[in-house]
Amino acid sequence: MEQLWNYEKISAPFKEGNYTYFYKNDGLQNQSVLYRKNSAGKIEVFLDPNTFSKDGTTSLGGVNFTKDGSLAAYAISEGGSDWRKVIVIKTETKEIIGDTIVNVKFSGVSWYKNEGFYYSSYDKPNGSELSAKTDQHKLYFHKLGTNQKEDKVVFGDTKKRRYVSGYVTEDENYLIISGANSTTGNELYYKDLTKNSPIVNIIDNFESNNDYIENVGTKFYVSTDYKAPNQRVVTFDLVNPKQENWVDFIPETGNVLSTSTGGGYFFAEYMKDAVSYIKQYEYDGKLVRDIELPGIGSAGGIGGKKEETILYYSFTNYTTPGTIYAYDPKTGKSEIYQKPKVDFKSEDYESKQVFYTSKDGTKIPMLITYKKGVELNGKNPTMLYGYGGFNISLTPSFSVANAVWLENGGIYAVPNLRGGGEYGKKWHDAGTQMQKQNVFDDFIAAAEYLIKEKYTSSDYLAISGRSNGGLLVGATMTQRPDLMKVAIPGVGVLDMLRYHTFTAGAGWAYDYGTSEQSATMFDYLKGYSPVHNVKAGTKYPATLVTTGDHDDRVVPAHSFKFAAELQAKQTGPNPTLIRIDVNAGHGAGKSVSAIIQEFVDMQAFTLYNMSVRDLKKH
Repeated sequence: MEQLWNYEKISAPFKEGNYTYFYKNDGLQNQSVLYRKNSAGKIEVFLDPNTFSKDGTTSLGGVNFTKDGSLAAYAISEGGSDWRKVIVIKTETKEIIGDTIVNVKFSGVSWYKNEGFYYSSYDKPNGSELSAKTDQHKLYFHKLGTNQKEDKVVFGDTKKRRYVSGYVTEDENYLIISGANSTTGNELYYKDLTKNSPIVNIIDNFESNNDYIENVGTKFYVSTDYKAPNQRVVTFDLVNPKQENWVDFIPETGNVLSTSTGGGYFFAEYMKDAVSYIKQYEYDGKLVRDIELPGIGSAGGIGGKKEETILYYSFTNYTTPGTIYAYDPKTGKSEIYQKPKVDFKSEDYESKQVFYTSKDGTKIPMLITYKKGVELNGKNPTMLYGYGGFNISLTPSFSVANAVWLENGGIYAVPNLRGGGEYGKKWHDAGTQMQKQNVFDDFIAAAEYLIKEKYTSSDYLAISGRSNGGLLVGATMTQRPDLMKVAIPGVGVLDMLRYHTFTAGAGWAYDYGTSEQSATMFDYLKGYSPVHNVKAGTKYPATLVTTGDHDDRVVPAHSFKFAAELQAKQTGPNPTLIRIDVNAGHGAGKSVSAIIQEFVDMQAFTLYNMSVRDLKKH
């Protein structure tokens, strides 16, 4: 794993002030380093998170620059926690100025001129900050040179919201505020910063997802699924911003849309059966061109500031390492900017998309990746990975860990389950609350398809997923313990009756519902909650539960309880282990050495319990 992981990884560059910045990892560095290049081409280290802590467990959580690039605010996370500290520096000298802002959570940093910045946080909870409930999010403004105690609440002190964010527009004339009580659906507000006027509401309900993209003066461009489950872009004037005055700019189509801007253009990225294609538009709505992509896979990140003449995007799939392309929006030409030198022969592998039928007749797409010439004899070690929730789409991307699995003769399969965002809001809603069982049925049907088509068999099938995907694995293995040989639920939501009482869990109610909602919902949740459905006298698959001791997103108590239930009630010979990372959280910012060790343990555990000893050598 280390040998294959050890290659240089470089991000797309971005300009701030007089410098061009980029992230680089030499190969096995625990954290990527932020470099910068001046106009003369001299390169230097700007921020090296590897110096933040001895063991690589303090990570860089994001960097935000003032418009002129003279100041930067960067966030750090310690031990993988969602709680952040924000440090302000002068970019020229890298000198720290002012106090460190503490107790920041689920927040960006958005500068207003060089005066200060907006950020969001919760009041520190009573009890453990790693497990106690955090419920009221507030937007603050920090004025440079003042104490954090003097920071003014801009939004959220009177109106209780679980998620609040503030963003200053590129022209620095407006503050855009989003307020939400769940991970789906948000209100939208704006404040005219040129007049210091009161906050004005645009959308006053949580029925749709609405994201500001751009403005030209008082003309706003917003991406929304209001009356458009697959998203559309609308325009309106701040004189009459209410929904009845919205005009289609990029209308809804049959495929899910996400939109960005850069170089004076709009870019509409569509997803068709979890694969990308991109259209470029002028500001007047005229289609410029369809962007020619390097192949079938996931393209992302295209965009930048208005004045940029070259934009960058990444392209990847399960057999193509993430490659960065430089794109000229005037001519439409793409050329490779950065191609990683990975010791992996992409041409020896293939990905095949199939469509299988779930329990209720719904067609589900799945990408199956394997070494060319694999024999369909039912004996191939197969990793079935899924998520199925929160409108999140699993699109094809390269991973070193998966490459190791494939090189060792394994098959890697990813179905696009309901609950995800691959086919828009209707697809998402079909896997939520009282429809959550659809997600598990889709995953079970994927396993049955792989077995039926002889890719694998129950003796050689492992199922894996993280977070909401950990719930997926827990529910699937308790409902169909006969179906797989190995189960790996990672940082999973596993106690469905109490998940909403910890940290930010209450915000997941749109997807899950809560046990306090109604007797019917209580019974439904109890019916599939993994912790509550481990039955004595049952032969469960070999199980490796994974979590982190600083996970304050999905607290490790979920994993502790599930592992304890399995260990107490397992009848068969298969082991149940729990693997607890120390000084690690839900996953973001985890050191490379810790990531490698976790993947090694997962794959070794899987192959050992499948009795696979004679691996095909690299």
